[in-house]
Amino acid sequence: MNRSRTFTGTYTAIVTPFRRGVVAYDELRKLVNFQIRGGISGLVPVGTTGESPTVSHEEHLNIIRCTIEAARGRVPIIAGTGSNSTREAIDMTKDADAAGADGFLQVAPYYNRPTQEGLFQHFARIAEVTDKPIILYSIPGRCGIEISVKVIERLRAKYPHVAHIKEAGGSVDRVDQIISALGDSVTVLSGDDSLTLPFMAVGAKGVISVASNLYPREVGKLVSLALVNDYPKARALHRKLYPVFKTIFIESNPAPIKLAMARAGIIGSDEVRLPLSTLSDTSRQTLFATLKAFKG
Repeated sequence: MNRSRTFTGTYTAIVTPFRRGVVAYDELRKLVNFQIRGGISGLVPVGTTGESPTVSHEEHLNIIRCTIEAARGRVPIIAGTGSNSTREAIDMTKDADAAGADGFLQVAPYYNRPTQEGLFQHFARIAEVTDKPIILYSIPGRCGIEISVKVIERLRAKYPHVAHIKEAGGSVDRVDQIISALGDSVTVLSGDDSLTLPFMAVGAKGVISVASNLYPREVGKLVSLALVNDYPKARALHRKLYPVFKTIFIESNPAPIKLAMARAGIIGSDEVRLPLSTLSDTSRQTLFATLKAFKG
């Protein structure tokens, strides 16, 4: 693995299909093939969209292995191996590395709310157990803390393979700050579908997407247009996709996107694990109306 490998484009944060409480690995394999046929740049299993908080350690690793095996080297696999326990994140990263993952998504520790020095030490310990790319994941709305630009700079200076960040803080200004400080030495990926185009306008290089579970080709086209600076066409596609981007978060992710995928026949069920629940009748009607309008 090239430590300097750069991930750009559209990466799907794939859902984890369940059937009667059990991971449906056969459906996961089909989903991987659906994504690759849709022209996706890569896959991110067992992130929040993959319901990582409610799968066991064994399931977590098996989902990563299944995704790698189903992809057969056709696209990069960025394994979600983050945790609010540094030891657990290290162990999972080692296991996913041995399984053949191409990189690792590392979310800021949630609930603990460490200091910025604690964040640096956490990511540093993880970076020391692999030479494959690490994608930092800043999502203060879920974690209660933001990975500061200073911490990103320190990590990038010490660990050449810490060269990406999934930015889900909802701020174009924040993307500007990161790129102003680090330039082309770091690759920013949007963590919000609805902000992909604004983020790319100031220098982001793609998205780790929820919407591409359902529409891989369309989201991929949006990103491809932005990467070649064809913003008139990118804006037109963004406007068409925008209602979908917003409505798939009408309730807690990934319940809406799973329902949309099940309705489209991409997966067999919209089942989620508690404490998540399936959508209310009102939200279902809103989601279905949005999807119908998009396809209409």
